Amino acid sequence: MDNSTLNYEPLDTTQEKKRKTVSILKLVVFSIGQLNVAFSINSVQKVIKYTHIYSSGLTDIGIIHLDDQEITVIDLYQRLYKKPFIPQENQEGYLVIAKNTVGESFAIVSIETPSLIDVSLSQIRVLPESYRKSDTLEIASHVTVIPRENGSITVFLLDGDRLVPPTL
Repeated sequence: MDNSTLNYEPLDTTQEKKRKTVSILKLVVFSIGQLNVAFSINSVQKVIKYTHIYSSGLTDIGIIHLDDQEITVIDLYQRLYKKPFIPQENQEGYLVIAKNTVGESFAIVSIETPSLIDVSLSQIRVLPESYRKSDTLEIASHVTVIPRENGSITVFLLDGDRLVPPTL
């Protein structure tokens, strides 16, 4: 058989590259007590140093003044562990400013510096609805296990709409 009878189509390298590209989600990961939680980078507006939070202390909700707006702050430590977060004298901490699906900004207190981590979409799994309905982690929608040098960490992806329900 000669080459003139072969049905030859040149390889489209862009299609081949698309097949090899792994879909990655960038996560802003931080700890709340013994839990590792995260937001998608698309939900995070910024991370700032901890600032004074105005609150009665009776609930897990407070407020900060940032630039020309007031932002709701959620003390996830208090919500999850029923004890308020009280920064130690030498503890700076951070506020992760995120938004829900209607664009309302809110902040979460983080004791440690949040990390930006790339995670393959294939590693992210939906949390079962039965688990979400029966645990304080109803505020998480997905979970992923991230391999590390000395083991792995489980990270729960927070659902901004469960933290701050959208209002119309």
